[in-house]
Amino acid sequence: MAKIINGKKIAQEIIQELVVEVQGFRDIHNTIPGLAVVLVGEDPSSEVYVRNKIKRASEVGIHSTKHMLPIASSQVELIETIQSLNNNPAVHGILVQLPLPKHIDEKAVIEAIHPDKDVDGFHPINVGALVAGTATLKPCTPYGCMLLLKSIHPDLSGKLAVVVGRSNIVGKPMASMLLQADCSVITVHSRSHNVEQLCSQADIIVAAVGRPNMINSGWIKRGATVIDVGINVVNIDGKRKLVGDVDFNDIELWADAITPVPGGVGPMTIACLMKNTLTAARNQVSNK
Repeated sequence: MAKIINGKKIAQEIIQELVVEVQGFRDIHNTIPGLAVVLVGEDPSSEVYVRNKIKRASEVGIHSTKHMLPIASSQVELIETIQSLNNNPAVHGILVQLPLPKHIDEKAVIEAIHPDKDVDGFHPINVGALVAGTATLKPCTPYGCMLLLKSIHPDLSGKLAVVVGRSNIVGKPMASMLLQADCSVITVHSRSHNVEQLCSQADIIVAAVGRPNMINSGWIKRGATVIDVGINVVNIDGKRKLVGDVDFNDIELWADAITPVPGGVGPMTIACLMKNTLTAARNQVSNK
């Protein structure tokens, strides 16, 4: 039976550590770390995510502000909001909640955020720094996945990791972080051949494709560690249920360790956003 990697518990431990670190930062620099969250439209899921992020910020002593724009707002209006936050010294981190309405170019919006305030780690400059191994602001979900992995395997050196999915938000940065941890890394995606065979060789599998219960015990070798990033809503017996990209009940009997959905990667993403916000504040104070 696999060890359940309790992301909720580990995230709470990080939050408790951040409470002390943020207070120390405030005492030394007489500055409160500031996070601005920008939301376009009234998507219910996005509103829940934003509410949770603001709640966590308050818990650790970070001052957060929410900037709501109507769904009909233009790209120009959104970028003007971002530029105003770029120029506000009390704001150390800027997060634009994704996805954006279809009439807005996501790439242009991400590039409008100053790299020093890009607490999502999506700006091209920060992406390049991640690949080069010099990033201080890392994409939050892969960052959280790495912390979960290291809670099980403090030394990842030499392990074979397979990342299922190649998105800019999870798959690609995840592969970079695993490489920097001295893993051998394979990325598989919709055009890959022999995906199940490749996965079955892995010491570590990170699943991030958004397909419910896609990966079952036939995909993994006994004793693998499985990190499930997927969050999918399915109907089971007329009830809505959250499931991952991994068939948890099937794989639990084979894996050495596995993250649940919910309660695995999700809480870590927000905890790492808080870590990034404090890092951004530290960087900006030291660069003055």
